[in-house]
Amino acid sequence: MSEPISRSIDPLQRVAELLAPVFASIAGESADPVVRPSDRADAQVNGALPLAKALGRNPREVAEEIIASGALDGVCSSVEVAGPGFVNLVFSDDFLSGLAADAARHERLGLATSDPRTVVIDYSAPNVAKEMHVGHLRSTVIGDALARLHLFAGDKVIRENHIGDWGRPFGMLIEHLLDLGEDVAAAGLGQGDLDGFYKQANVKFSESEEFQERSRERVVALQGGDPDTAALWRRLVAMSTEYFNTVYSKLGVLLNDDDLAGESMYQPGMQATIDRLGAAGLLEESDGASVVFPPGFTNRDGEPLPLIIRARTGGFNYATSDLTCVIDRVERLGADLMLYVVGAPQQQHLDMVFAVARMAGWLPEGVDAVHVAFGNVLGEDRKMLRSRSGDSVKLVDLLDEAIERAGALVAEKNPDLDDDERAAVARAVGIGAVKYADLSTDRVRDYVFDWDRMLSFDGNTAPYLQYAHARIRSIFRRAGVDPSSVDPSAISLVEPAERELALRILATPSVIAEATSSQSPHRLCTHLFDLAQAFTGFYEHCPVLKVDEPVRGSRLALCDLTARTLSTGLDLLGIEAPERM
Repeated sequence: MSEPISRSIDPLQRVAELLAPVFASIAGESADPVVRPSDRADAQVNGALPLAKALGRNPREVAEEIIASGALDGVCSSVEVAGPGFVNLVFSDDFLSGLAADAARHERLGLATSDPRTVVIDYSAPNVAKEMHVGHLRSTVIGDALARLHLFAGDKVIRENHIGDWGRPFGMLIEHLLDLGEDVAAAGLGQGDLDGFYKQANVKFSESEEFQERSRERVVALQGGDPDTAALWRRLVAMSTEYFNTVYSKLGVLLNDDDLAGESMYQPGMQATIDRLGAAGLLEESDGASVVFPPGFTNRDGEPLPLIIRARTGGFNYATSDLTCVIDRVERLGADLMLYVVGAPQQQHLDMVFAVARMAGWLPEGVDAVHVAFGNVLGEDRKMLRSRSGDSVKLVDLLDEAIERAGALVAEKNPDLDDDERAAVARAVGIGAVKYADLSTDRVRDYVFDWDRMLSFDGNTAPYLQYAHARIRSIFRRAGVDPSSVDPSAISLVEPAERELALRILATPSVIAEATSSQSPHRLCTHLFDLAQAFTGFYEHCPVLKVDEPVRGSRLALCDLTARTLSTGLDLLGIEAPERM
């Protein structure tokens, strides 16, 4: 079905491509048209006004010259100058029908690949010997969506799960592991009781000086490379990783063991990082610590703010590790773009790390590091979401509850599903609802976790989109038609509802590209919701199976293209699109 795409499928972009040489001819140099959607037409060319201003000409005269060029012949059924110099466009039915057919022939729905980049995405980042809680949800889900979007764009994506697997707490954790016995501890951790294990070790550390001393000695042994201690540490990491994989599998994200890049991975290179900063003349001493003062950062008193590279005690810290990460990702992995999907409170820290990396030459021109910040998940009281006991909500418990709640809704909506299919649909709906509630919110904002809203089959929710997809597929089952057999060239757009649906579909590649470049999955969510609503309008006004050919074939092809667009969009969000619900 796939055919190469040499020109834009989006009619707005296609018009911009057609008008670019016209604008260049009028301006005498390269000039970009500005083409936007319009309430009064399908599109509006706004670029005539700034072009006329730059040339000192009448904007309406420039607009008339654009029309007279003939560049839009065959593209528009109506072209007129409006207001001070806008050009209103109504696309011809044949033009839109041809674009829709082109999109239907292309497995990527018309999204052309650009020059591929190497994109490193740092996300999820749970801590060894601690359970994943709802605070890890946003990083994991947003990072997974960005990985999928960049893969779809043709980029080489390197997923880095920067787990917390190093530091002082591992002395007490290893000693507690030995006190319990490795097999006993493994049995408990295998059942997901990481929090219990960590709390027990912490209590013991606070109550026993003997345990404190053993723990400190164990940290020294770990940092010194003692083989026995390293083996125990690896066992602890492996048990935790097994738990993480259980959560990732349930959540349906792409992360696996090959993506692990713990803090420990960068320990051997941290001294070299400090040496390189010193050789570059960037290190200074401040209150006994080794620091760098990146320009533009000040404290509350307006004094220069340091990034501490080595503490006064001589130990490394997060800044040292993060700078070593930058070096590794640029110099070893060849990153063109690094995305750090990390909570908003880390903004200043990461900004300072990136600034120092630029000063040191480790972030050269053409390599970008972006903090993909996100807000919090709130409860109904608009405070951080917590369990009834006041603890952080365990992510696995939240996912299990989502599947359970979705199962009840699915059984009520379609009691004819057999047990296996009902279970599969319940998982798709429940997990999809949790993900979509997160991704459909502008990531920089907090959002309130609301079961009733996110599991609703009405409104901007995953179940609504999933049901829209399933409803379209049911049309083909009733017709006894294999969707793969429909002919894309049969698409002929005549009715207003057909045109509206096609315009939504054809905007998809541009929306995907924008969501990818701005790290904003919520833009794709909004588009998919608008698309599903446009299909509802189409289905209400345009019978599919109760009309004769060639209209029947055209509308079946349009239905299939809509379903494929919804399914592809949901997949880019990491959400399944069931065939039946």
